[in-house]
Amino acid sequence: QVQLVESGGGLVQAGGSLRLSCTASGGIFSFNFMGWYRQAPGKQRELVSRITSGGRTNYADSVKGRFTISRDNRKNTVSLQMNSLKPEDTAVYYCNTDGAVVAGIAYKSDYWGQGTQVTVSS
Repeated sequence: QVQLVESGGGLVQAGGSLRLSCTASGGIFSFNFMGWYRQAPGKQRELVSRITSGGRTNYADSVKGRFTISRDNRKNTVSLQMNSLKPEDTAVYYCNTDGAVVAGIAYKSDYWGQGTQVTVSS
């Protein structure tokens, strides 16, 4: 089955950096968007950044210039380099893809990782 596993969260001081990584398995993801969402306590889940199969990226305004997303289609991985972190970046970060090819069949569905906590102290 399709699985997304995140790593790299943790506690960091404001101004610091973290790198999140996500490895997808159980299918082929190179044709689909991959991205990162986050959810802070009491707030809705929001898009942070996503990247197309061809490498085009988009970012939430709040992270532009600070975060960089990348992917490796051969390894089925997507990463998020987060610099100049702010306390308002504190959230659970979720890896996402909008589909996968499994056993030769293309599925259009959101798949999610279990989430990784990022905490930025002031």
